[in-house]
Amino acid sequence: MTKMKENNHYYRFYALCFFIMLSLLSGCQSNKNEGKEYRDGKLPLPLNISHPQLSAPINISDYIIQVSKIKEISPSLYQKNEHIYKAIDAWINRSLSTSEFKKVGLNSYEMAGQDGYGNVHLTGYYTPVIKARHTPTAEFKYPIYKMPPKTIKGRLPSREQIYNGALSGKGLEIAYSNSLMDNFIMEVQGSAYIDFEDGSPLVFFCYGGKNGHGYSSIGRLLVEQGEIEKEKMSIQAIKDWAKNKSEKKLKELLIQNRSFIFFKPQHNAEVKGAAAVPLVANASIASDKSLIPIGSVVLVDVPLLDNDGQYRGRRETRLMVALDVGGAIKGHHFDLYLGIGDKAGKLAGYYNHYGRAWVIKP
Repeated sequence: MTKMKENNHYYRFYALCFFIMLSLLSGCQSNKNEGKEYRDGKLPLPLNISHPQLSAPINISDYIIQVSKIKEISPSLYQKNEHIYKAIDAWINRSLSTSEFKKVGLNSYEMAGQDGYGNVHLTGYYTPVIKARHTPTAEFKYPIYKMPPKTIKGRLPSREQIYNGALSGKGLEIAYSNSLMDNFIMEVQGSAYIDFEDGSPLVFFCYGGKNGHGYSSIGRLLVEQGEIEKEKMSIQAIKDWAKNKSEKKLKELLIQNRSFIFFKPQHNAEVKGAAAVPLVANASIASDKSLIPIGSVVLVDVPLLDNDGQYRGRRETRLMVALDVGGAIKGHHFDLYLGIGDKAGKLAGYYNHYGRAWVIKP
């Protein structure tokens, strides 16, 4: 996890606050040391003009699709950055190297990173696919709620009160899943596709609002309680911890986070970012828009992870567009959008690494 300014910005604030807490807790464990390979002297400026000697981006086709979606869905954003997009098209068509942006009227400005050595913090987010039913069953008994109407007076109930039935019988249930933790992860990521397993198309559940109560990181709580080692903290670690826990045990943990997210069903919908543009996996990022404005193009040196989440020295270069934001994405930190489903989710759960990045500008 940001998404559409009206419908999605707020849930990415919530989701990314959660994830940055995980990142801070983990200290990036061994990943931080493995990713911090750049010790060639501090950069003199936050944005340092340089000429990266990197391999050609491996995601050119994804990048082209992402820019085409900007042009189709948000003509104003495309027009604002048209000179950059067209120049990069020329750069691609001429098969120029990453050190030759000047030949098309652009330059590459290296980011100083969080430590002044060029190390930009990289995390990942994704869109889950959750199995659900329209009506409750013995297995599918955990409700997903839409935002209560404004006619309900007073402060909305806390997570604990909602779990205890405060919203039951008010016609707010829009689906029922078979996993309390899946519902929570859906809140963390800010959206999900719902599979009713009845042959109908997946339904996109986007952010619909929140209850207004304070947010607490369950990652921090699990570390404090000794349930997960600080060095091993990640979303994947939380999901693994939850697998064999009773409903009572899960609720005891989750209710300590009083904040609760509501959703809104959308049919035939794509996952969108803060600019209301559909996101293409591996070609879009969430960024701090005060540093990297929406629509900006960045060249990112990304560490590659194996299926077990380990970084073993392989890296690749990607052209990516900043199309999302997040309240916890501050400064030299990118959240990589990794796609939809379990495979993307597992990878997102592991990502807590560092890479170098160059903003492409005139």
